[in-house]
Amino acid sequence: MTYIVGLTGGIGSGKSTITHLFSDLGVPIVDADIIAREVVEKGSPLLEQIVGHFGEAVLLENGELNRAALRQQVFANEAEKNWLDGLLHPAIREAMLEQLSAQTAPYTLFVVPLLIENNLTELCQRILVIDVPPQTQLTRAMKRDQNNLEQIQRIMNAQVSRTERLKWATEIINNDKDLAENLPHLKQKVLELHRFYLQQAEAIHV
Repeated sequence: MTYIVGLTGGIGSGKSTITHLFSDLGVPIVDADIIAREVVEKGSPLLEQIVGHFGEAVLLENGELNRAALRQQVFANEAEKNWLDGLLHPAIREAMLEQLSAQTAPYTLFVVPLLIENNLTELCQRILVIDVPPQTQLTRAMKRDQNNLEQIQRIMNAQVSRTERLKWATEIINNDKDLAENLPHLKQKVLELHRFYLQQAEAIHV
């Protein structure tokens, strides 16, 4: 099986930026957010169950899931969030495991925002944390998602603390600076980690 590097970080930390830099180096990506979208695609059995539970209000006009409407319902209601998690998490986990087991590259980047929260660290040989201060998370997420402060704070509260996340890290990338000015540094850091992960993967396959 491929050597697995888990990549995680809180909302607004810049996980997508770092993921793209690894992808540019030819590293295969298994992304939990992409899989989470795929399991509830239009016409899927899981989407039908969600509509049956929450009603047509969680659908867009084209029949696809209205994520913003669904998010509003579940983040305001712990019981509804638990119901949704119980429905989606097993399906997402199964799809992630299928994709990971199909990889043949020396190592695979396993991108999961809730890697620690959902006890997926056990699948990983290394854990790369993208780290920024909470204030940066709030600023970026409000700018990017046009969400209000309260909703972003709720999302952050549902994630482990920065301190707890860093405890799990085998490697850390600090991504607090402006992307435009920091991109050369990030590219260099990712290249160094890429070489390191290749060495680590090679060592266990010898």
